[in-house]
Amino acid sequence: MSQNMKNALVVGVGPGLGAAAGRRLAADGYRVALAARRVERLTELAAELGGLAVAMDATDPASIEAGIVRVEEDLGEIHTVVWNVGGGGFGDLEKVGIENLEFAFDTNTRGLFVLAKRLVPAMAARGDGALIITGATASLRGKPFTTALAPGKAAQRSLAQSLARQYGKHGVHVALIIVDGIVDAPKTRERMPDTPQEAFVCPEGYADAISFLLNQRRGAWSFELDIRPHVEDW
Repeated sequence: MSQNMKNALVVGVGPGLGAAAGRRLAADGYRVALAARRVERLTELAAELGGLAVAMDATDPASIEAGIVRVEEDLGEIHTVVWNVGGGGFGDLEKVGIENLEFAFDTNTRGLFVLAKRLVPAMAARGDGALIITGATASLRGKPFTTALAPGKAAQRSLAQSLARQYGKHGVHVALIIVDGIVDAPKTRERMPDTPQEAFVCPEGYADAISFLLNQRRGAWSFELDIRPHVEDW
């Protein structure tokens, strides 16, 4: 394997967006580390990509640090991170609890803060790096069914913008992909068997967006990019 290859870490890998991101990064020439709470789900994909599977709980700073150390020890310095983590639960005020709100902040914002503090200054010192964050339309507006989720996503967007403003001038591309719609994944299809394919967010299209952002010229960087199915009502 070429020593000139850059290392990428995808945090929050499942059968939808995370897996698509890992495959695209590997196809684009990156060594890829895949991270999730349940590492046993990642071993097959990691082997397919010739990459690394790492256990990481995005709500636990110690777990984030341990996962990063594992990647650095096995692959080397991390050039690119895709933070595809988020949660909070859906429901209006009467259906969600404080634990849903806390989880939204822990996954979307607190975990991102911990990871960024650990990795982004080193990227800036090298003058090269990228942090791509999976956001949501909930970061821009709250609806009753996103009462617990929207505050966490809004805080995530603000954090991402702060990082982009501080570190862009040092060669670190921080960008937010706002995903507007229901992501196409096996469990989603089971719940919505009658929904046409064109109504789902395409994971491969999301991965295309990551590749596009990572290949932008420095003279024309994007901070925020939204993606949605063409039939989505927005």
